[in-house]
Amino acid sequence: MMAALSETFPVAGYYSRLLPAAAAAPLRARPLQQRRRAGAKGARGAAGAARRVGAPRSMGLLERTRKEWFILGIVLVIAVAKLEPAVGVKGGPLKPEITITYIAVSAIFFNSGLSLKTEELTSALMHVKLHLFVQIFTLVFFPTAIWLFLQVLSVTPINEWLLKGLQTVGCMPPPVSSAVILTKAVGGNEAAAIFNSAFGSFLGIIITPLLLLLFLGSSSSVPFTSIFSQLFMTVVVPLIIGQIVRRHIKDWLERKKPPFGAISSCVLLMIIYTTFCDTFSNPNIDLDKFSLIIIVFIIFFVQLSFMLLTFLFSTRNNSGFTPADTVAIIFCSTHKSLTLGIPMLKIVFSGYEHLSLISVPLLIYHPAQILLGSVLVPTIKSWMVSRQKALKLTRQPKAPVKV
Repeated sequence: MMAALSETFPVAGYYSRLLPAAAAAPLRARPLQQRRRAGAKGARGAAGAARRVGAPRSMGLLERTRKEWFILGIVLVIAVAKLEPAVGVKGGPLKPEITITYIAVSAIFFNSGLSLKTEELTSALMHVKLHLFVQIFTLVFFPTAIWLFLQVLSVTPINEWLLKGLQTVGCMPPPVSSAVILTKAVGGNEAAAIFNSAFGSFLGIIITPLLLLLFLGSSSSVPFTSIFSQLFMTVVVPLIIGQIVRRHIKDWLERKKPPFGAISSCVLLMIIYTTFCDTFSNPNIDLDKFSLIIIVFIIFFVQLSFMLLTFLFSTRNNSGFTPADTVAIIFCSTHKSLTLGIPMLKIVFSGYEHLSLISVPLLIYHPAQILLGSVLVPTIKSWMVSRQKALKLTRQPKAPVKV
């Protein structure tokens, strides 16, 4: 019709072409406005995205700091001890001969008694072969192997007190927490890890002081009977009291979940601080950087070597261990307790002017085992999953061959 009108009335044809163009103009204008609005929104969105990208980075750093606060705390208290050693020395304002030797050490083991869930260990009690392997490796093979290794290192120029510190690392029992956490992260036998960590801690109360006295001896100023009487009063008694108290307030503990680990770590930082105050207040003690760097390398070498050794032993033919058992063995056999170790060193080597140097390898070993374990978690988990799948396939019955 419009075509006919345009042929009959040229003006009508002109307006017929103009009107559609006018009608289409708002349609083209609106997308332009929308594009402008969308551009503004995009700019605001980009700014918001930039803030969101920056926020996770800052949050990630904050979260990392929260997780590693104890390691940072060790560095901080050592630095404070270096700046003002007179505060924490024996006879100083903190009175460490009372507050640390008796109160702080007793508090740590009372806290351990409250937190140890001995009722959860019954499920893993019957795996005797695994427990024997872990405890013998930790408390017999480990210290003996370190002693033999130190006979070779004794001819080197490495600081002799740091070498003695390596021996103390070998004598320590397994930790209550880190081996269990890493075993759980991999998906290994968590019940076995809990049992061996807790049982090893109990054994360590008796065996570790004996091993320290056997391999290193004690200061002449502290008699043997005095050491064990102090260990009994500040370690065994608080631990037993903690377990008794736990039975009466178990429901409250399960409901409130007090931060046992954080409490022990804070007390431990106080012990480390006073130990290094003694070091820095003694002008006769000098630690060369060469020895310290070599000790760090030795610690990582020892950890990797013993992890590989436990892996080879527990995966050999007819070992009787599952892949999940192997994971628990690797971590429980090679990890050492800083929480139990530092207080014991404080008691057994009371009077040693080089006590802080003896403590240095253990202070290095603790973060090193967590760092190394965390790095190896994906690799060990991948091996365990593939190994479990392979074992499952070999146990499946083969389908009969049709003739």
